[in-house]
Amino acid sequence: MGDTKTTLSEHLRSEIDQWVAKFPQGRQRSAVIAALHAVQHENDGFLTRELMEAVADYLEMTPVQVYEIAEFYAMFETRPVGRHSISVCTNISCMLRGSDEIVSHIERKLGIRTGESTEDGRFYLKQEEECLAACCGAPMMMVDHKYYENLTPEKIDEILDGIGEADH
Repeated sequence: MGDTKTTLSEHLRSEIDQWVAKFPQGRQRSAVIAALHAVQHENDGFLTRELMEAVADYLEMTPVQVYEIAEFYAMFETRPVGRHSISVCTNISCMLRGSDEIVSHIERKLGIRTGESTEDGRFYLKQEEECLAACCGAPMMMVDHKYYENLTPEKIDEILDGIGEADH
């Protein structure tokens, strides 16, 4: 392994090691998704090329293997985004219960389109989510990995205003 100590903090290496320990010896690559998640969290919500290369080095993978994973999964961001990530499910159950109107309401409220962050860097409205596995609570969204179901414009305003107030 190369010298990743200057890129991956001691805390990150410890967290990655805990994940590596969950897999059979020699299968450290299986911890890559958890490693990227931890690195992204510590880096204000996005992955840099340098950080992905450090994870690759630490897990004895090629950089391209890590890049492919980071680009494939919607949970990873490879550019700076707002602090609070909003994902609105637009799959069939949510669509039939008004997810298009939910997305439009959020765009109007925040003054952004999907795939954009607010000017103040507070919110990021992710591109379309295929399914967030909460069909019985449609329409729904996830903000910072917390689910909100049976959404209405009023409920969205309450949720986002509450998050905004917590930032101040």
